[in-house]
Amino acid sequence: MSSVFTKIIQGEIPCYKIYEDDHSIAFLDINPETPGHTLVVPKNEVDKVYDLPEEDYINLMLAAKKVATHMEEVLGRRIVWEIIGVDVPHAHIHLKPFDETWTPGRHVAFTEEDFTKMRDQLSF
Repeated sequence: MSSVFTKIIQGEIPCYKIYEDDHSIAFLDINPETPGHTLVVPKNEVDKVYDLPEEDYINLMLAAKKVATHMEEVLGRRIVWEIIGVDVPHAHIHLKPFDETWTPGRHVAFTEEDFTKMRDQLSF
């Protein structure tokens, strides 16, 4: 059975996409810990980051670096990287804009309008 991320990649489930290349996709987390919380996901569905074939692993890291650098430039905030590996059985990296008000594990309420504005601000 396909993961929720594979369904997003295949266009079966909508997302607030900010970046995509041949190997990876980045979109806003629908339950963000901080405004701009983004997931970078390989298009190859593999459960754990460390199980990715080397080429896919490298491409995922390069995409995450590109997206994090862009996010930092646009938002003016440091970007925290997290690889958790238990919430969805599809490798992915969380990118979370950081400031002194961020508390790990605490989620922020975001409306559809908030998501749309953030997507438009971060898309490239």
